Amino acid sequence: MASDRPVTIKDIARKFKCSPSTVSRALNNHPLINEDTRKNLQEYAQKVGYQRNSVSLSLLNKRTGTLGVIVPSLNHQHETAIIDGLQSVLQPQGYLMNICVSNESYLLEKEYVEKLLANRVEGIFLSISQETYDSGHYEHLESIIQRKVPLIFIDREYEGFEASRVTIDDYYGAFAATEHLIKMGCQRIAHLKGPQGLSITEQRFHGYIDCLRKYQFPIEEELIVSTNFQVESAIIPTQRLMELPQPPDGIFGVNDQVAIGAMNVVREKSFQVPGQVAIVGFDDSPISAYISPPLTTVRRPGKQIGAEASRIFLNQTKENPVTLENLVLPAALVIRESSLRG
Repeated sequence: MASDRPVTIKDIARKFKCSPSTVSRALNNHPLINEDTRKNLQEYAQKVGYQRNSVSLSLLNKRTGTLGVIVPSLNHQHETAIIDGLQSVLQPQGYLMNICVSNESYLLEKEYVEKLLANRVEGIFLSISQETYDSGHYEHLESIIQRKVPLIFIDREYEGFEASRVTIDDYYGAFAATEHLIKMGCQRIAHLKGPQGLSITEQRFHGYIDCLRKYQFPIEEELIVSTNFQVESAIIPTQRLMELPQPPDGIFGVNDQVAIGAMNVVREKSFQVPGQVAIVGFDDSPISAYISPPLTTVRRPGKQIGAEASRIFLNQTKENPVTLENLVLPAALVIRESSLRG
């Protein structure tokens, strides 16, 4: 009676009264196996529908052809552009990507790292979660290095940790955004700041602060308010800003989502954009060019981050001694109507 169970090497070995290793060698054209025996075994294996277990083979070869990608979210076009950049280089090389979303959770990020390592991935591309920064944990990152699996930070890094990284010049982008608002004649420039501790938050904040100092503007605490990258998180902070005795006449949002949320509040409060309040975001997400008025923003080359991270990974997998790379890609100001005053 036929069984649905797949035919194994052991089944073939029983049929031919030889060892499983002999069958395995014959199927792999090993020169030590007699040519007739090889042919007989191969023909029989084909007839009974034997299929190689690619997982077993990859474990023998110590190659799985799989990679791990961990990102905080897939809500923004920037993350999908990074993944697109990774795929464009690594897919043609025969790699399969496991894409994991941490939702800014340290525990989820740690769990994904453990599962990816258990599945013998050949490399991990990681954009650090908010909670990982907040908690100061990096044991899960150490475990990647201990297993000699290449770890490459993409977009968000863990400062001071020894791994390759591809990031954006967030500091320069924020400096350019703030400088643009000053050149548009803004006197009180507010900053909707990102979540505490994240490197991109801090870099953009320092770019804003240093630009104000360069132009001898006072640093006013009441004009610096916290958000969490989501559009809703800008609503209450912007309401408070616009209710100040002297509301801001310029707003720099840590990202486009926050800037768009701020723009809605500013207009609800009957202020004109950009006539009375000029607004600049960061990311150049696709929607930013199509809202009204179109949003001035800072472009981040997401696809290039992925492509460069792929290149670093491929270099690390060659026989060369591993050298860590720290690549910072430029950010570019994209001027649209939301900031053009006067």
